[in-house]
Amino acid sequence: MAKPNKKGPTKTVDIFCSRCRAPLFKYRKGGKGALVKCFIERISQDYTKQPCICPKCERPFARPAIIKGTAAYKMIGGKVTFK
Repeated sequence: MAKPNKKGPTKTVDIFCSRCRAPLFKYRKGGKGALVKCFIERISQDYTKQPCICPKCERPFARPAIIKGTAAYKMIGGKVTFK
């Protein structure tokens, strides 16, 4: 399978917990669609203490996964927002 583009997009989005609005990541997102997955290599700033757990309300927001042969976080629907 093809791997995602290493360089990736240049547009960054801020990802927040939908419950407590705590910042989770700054992520280089491509496309206009919903946030379904985050490739770990595209995360430019990580504000979490434990992977996939919100640092403020300690609620899980994603699950670790391997997508296209690359480590990623698969987002749980409705747990995160971005802008």
